[in-house]
Amino acid sequence: MAKKLYIKTYGCQMNEYDSARMADVLAPLGYEPTGQVETADMVILNTCHIREKASEKVFSELGRLRHAKRDREAAGQEMIIAVAGCVAQAEGSEIVRRAPYVDIVLGPQTYHRLPELIARAKRAADPSRRGIVDTEFPVESKFDHLPETHAASGVTAFLTVQEGCDKFCTFCVVPYTRGAEMSRPVEEVAAEARRRVAGGVREITLLGQNVNAYHGRAPSRFIGKAGTAGEWGLGRLARHLAEIEGLERIRYTTSHPHDMDDELIEAHRDLPQLMPFLHLPVQSGSDRILAAMNRQHRTADFLRIVGRLRSARPDLALSSDFIVGFPGETEADFEATLALIREVGFVMAYTFKYSARPGTPAATLPDQVPEQVRNQRLDQLQALLREQQQAFNTTMIGRRLPVLLEKLGRHEGQLIGRSPYLQSVHLEAPEASIGQILPVDILALFPNSLAGRLASGHAGARERLSA
Repeated sequence: MAKKLYIKTYGCQMNEYDSARMADVLAPLGYEPTGQVETADMVILNTCHIREKASEKVFSELGRLRHAKRDREAAGQEMIIAVAGCVAQAEGSEIVRRAPYVDIVLGPQTYHRLPELIARAKRAADPSRRGIVDTEFPVESKFDHLPETHAASGVTAFLTVQEGCDKFCTFCVVPYTRGAEMSRPVEEVAAEARRRVAGGVREITLLGQNVNAYHGRAPSRFIGKAGTAGEWGLGRLARHLAEIEGLERIRYTTSHPHDMDDELIEAHRDLPQLMPFLHLPVQSGSDRILAAMNRQHRTADFLRIVGRLRSARPDLALSSDFIVGFPGETEADFEATLALIREVGFVMAYTFKYSARPGTPAATLPDQVPEQVRNQRLDQLQALLREQQQAFNTTMIGRRLPVLLEKLGRHEGQLIGRSPYLQSVHLEAPEASIGQILPVDILALFPNSLAGRLASGHAGARERLSA
């Protein structure tokens, strides 16, 4: 009989990708996904260390799993519990100490070893003392050991092309939990993209902790030709992927302003497949705070990049990340952030109040901002960003947008798709339209989505949006 696998994923899109690949790794062992943790033979918590109190949320979930594991063992059944991801990488031994019923702890660079770790856990003489921890950064890439088959589910997909980060922002744990920057070879990425498209995917989002620092090995047939280096950047990779027949849309996240180079900006100008929605974290509008964060750019640098991007692609919409209450942030620093937001205009943003991450330089900085002040600044920041998002979405009413239809809606005859700006769009259309990009007239705006009507003729599916 098939064994049941339950994976709970925390955090970013890269974790979603990793969870899917862990399922791929375990499929040959007979594990099939289940949505019911109580019936699972194996449970994986794929964790994220970015959010506040991330570790405590994991330990809280482990407490609940302890009872489920005990119930299955009482019934003569097995439940292997594994903790994966960035919390596992950062706190491997602490997890085993506080939750000794956890069988396996593995970091984000070692999940290709899951079959071996499961075998080791099952061989343990005393099941209560398994506690295998594998959080090393291996010399070999995990991608060299993952199975090629990766079943597509739906018409959109994530594809990791780069991992790790060398920037060492003072608030961030990623360099310590994901390791140094590593880019997958171009042909390896392209081969996975082709498999996804063959399985029905029409839009791929390229993923990386610092995705526009991508520097993958060029295909061997190009090396040595005029103007071709041994490594390609993200812009050249995007051009290569755009040649795949059936791949209609390309996105990428998350970027760093420092690595937004000419080639990538020109790709935004030239490739209709590259969507006009870009997530470009700035974190603060104060040069003093940016320096304290070790962001490697100033406000003027960010504004210059934004100007060049909008010159290349006038219909480009921007989202970003902001942290308020970073140690030493004054009212003037916070006002500088608000001023930057007003000048640029963002259609969406992820906002955070600063919280210390153990082991990061910022955690030991003086002048920690009081909680009440951080809360007030976050509320003010979010209010301004909501206003900008509402204003942008309102401009969609009356426009005709090419919408990629992704799935069934909640109501009879309703489908849900995505605009080029990543907005959710609800409309009535035949179920057979899923996977197509069709012109939709936008009629109304709701808090988290747009409502539209399928335009007659179905023409212009890949036309460039009007400015």
